[in-house]
Amino acid sequence: MVAQREGREEPLIPMPELTWPALRKAVATVAPSRLPELFEDMQKAFVEAGENGSIVPIRRFHLHWGEIVEIERHPETARRLHAAERAMASDDPEVRQRAIREIGDIVRAAGRAVAGE
Repeated sequence: MVAQREGREEPLIPMPELTWPALRKAVATVAPSRLPELFEDMQKAFVEAGENGSIVPIRRFHLHWGEIVEIERHPETARRLHAAERAMASDDPEVRQRAIREIGDIVRAAGRAVAGE
């Protein structure tokens, strides 16, 4: 599903539905260390939805975590993203610039995949 991947690696899991139970199960499988972040983001989304009387924060939460799952379910894509994130700490501005482009490419491709494009 992620178009920028060079190889055609098989995803670790199928892309889940963009629902709380499906995303929670997917994150537990592909990025279990991020479960506390998932729960915190979910709580923030529901509080914001209640305060604003809108489901937009909940929809945004589902899309954001769908993108994370889309990336993490492809090990090579996840490896590239995490390497680029680490490169952001470089003192070399060119290294940081390449990292920014790589992160943007990966996240945009994940967004397109989640949107079904």
